Amino acid sequence: MSPFSSEESHSRRRFLYAFGGAGSLLFFPHCKTVAVETPASLSVRSPKLPWGTVFKGEQKFKVLCERASKENWASLPIGKRTATVGKALCGTPYGNYTLEIDDKIESPSVNFNMLDCWTFYEASLAFSRMIKNPSSHWNRETYLRYIELERYRNGVCDGSYLSRMHHLEEVFANNQSRGLGVNPTASLGGTPVHRNVREMQSAWKSYRYLRNDPSLVPEMAKIERRVSDLPVTYIPKSKVAGIESKLQDGDVLAVASDDPGGYTSHVGLAVRDGATCRFMHATSTKSKGRCCVVDTRISGYLTEKRSNMGLIVFRPAEAPVLV
Repeated sequence: MSPFSSEESHSRRRFLYAFGGAGSLLFFPHCKTVAVETPASLSVRSPKLPWGTVFKGEQKFKVLCERASKENWASLPIGKRTATVGKALCGTPYGNYTLEIDDKIESPSVNFNMLDCWTFYEASLAFSRMIKNPSSHWNRETYLRYIELERYRNGVCDGSYLSRMHHLEEVFANNQSRGLGVNPTASLGGTPVHRNVREMQSAWKSYRYLRNDPSLVPEMAKIERRVSDLPVTYIPKSKVAGIESKLQDGDVLAVASDDPGGYTSHVGLAVRDGATCRFMHATSTKSKGRCCVVDTRISGYLTEKRSNMGLIVFRPAEAPVLV
């Protein structure tokens, strides 16, 4: 994700400016193989950096917790619950580089004071999953554990930048392998697409962690080769209006790009609107307020830029509860 002037790209650098069952193993030769926690329980972890660094906007978090309790958000199914949280976050200013918090140490983090398109969907989904726990567990420790579950390979941050998943295609594949959701894109009429993903290895100087430790670049290249080889499908934008009725509240909607170097350029959440579906996202566009908004129909949004090729859909599932 990077200092670009539009919401176009496929990795976390670019997204910053605008993205088997549980208990299995997902293998990536560049990293340690770790066992995924069973779906029955989940344990919290201590942050690897100071709280003031990894958790910003605590007052806003407390207000969300109060609303969730008063309005009984936990009773909603996960999709509608996630969309409800996203709506509550609408109006939050758009902000760049909120995950670039250290030169060396990687740690789960959140910044409720500003969100980009990727962290908006993550923040909404993590909160939605957290409030299925007893309210005594509605705290920053629990919340960051659900961020970690979504953001890091096999749900574990080992302190290395490489343990974070930097491409949505890997996020979707890894989370599906752990039973944390399904990718219905192919069943919705998706067509295969292949990209030679090279963003982070090519523009490594634009990433704080890679710039401060260039020894990570060869390993990042291995990751991107494997992301390139993932089976990816997308729904052409000319067909999206015809499948809007099949999209569900809280679906993660990734905008497929015609960029030959990556798969997606932007991401947000689905919000049902009668027979159609609107696009809720954090936008950097000044005319839309540079904040989190419930935008137009997703089919209409895709026509706003020629580079928008279509749509990739991921449908999150319930996550484990805490021990």
